[in-house]
Amino acid sequence: MAGITWHYVLKFIITGDAAVGKSSLLIRLTDQRFLLNPDPTLGVEFGSKLITIPEENKIIKLQCWDTAGTESFRSITRSYYRGAAGCLLVYDVTSRKSFTNARSWLADVREHADPHLTCILVGNKVDLCDADAGAKRREVSTEEAELWAQEEGLLFVEASAKSGQGVEDAFVKAASDILSKIRRGVFDDNRSPGVKLSKPHTNLTMETGAVKQRCCS
Repeated sequence: MAGITWHYVLKFIITGDAAVGKSSLLIRLTDQRFLLNPDPTLGVEFGSKLITIPEENKIIKLQCWDTAGTESFRSITRSYYRGAAGCLLVYDVTSRKSFTNARSWLADVREHADPHLTCILVGNKVDLCDADAGAKRREVSTEEAELWAQEEGLLFVEASAKSGQGVEDAFVKAASDILSKIRRGVFDDNRSPGVKLSKPHTNLTMETGAVKQRCCS
């Protein structure tokens, strides 16, 4: 798809406990592949992707900051929350601890990010709960997570970075909600740090991968 002009650039953050699959979700979105044993994220990593929102007839460039889930990097990752328009709050459906800790991550996001930020709760690793022999036990039901998301005003989806199930859907749902807020004047387009209008006559080839960088080592 050559000669595409994006309509908006949206800044996203991906947050949650270590080992819930945040980096794997980003790699699945940007590169359409799955890393079995990704290296732990040190500080933050960056990826970008163009997606289409059909009902809005808009092409959106996602700028995604994948944040470390360990306490030692928390002060660094908090600085990346500022100005974000969207957030993926990720937990592992086979880890109740990661779901419980999502409350703390959400509190961090609400303290440091734009108050109008759109947050979607993502239950990752649903592939581990398949009925095949040796499947891991699900510790967080869909119904429980969905109820908590509703109580907190979050969007919700379950996903698998391994199979790709629900991954792009999570970003599309969140981006669609942000576009709705732009239409309603909640986000002041091109003045809110996490929302940028495309520059005039910006043409490009549709991006299929990520440019990844670490902030520290």
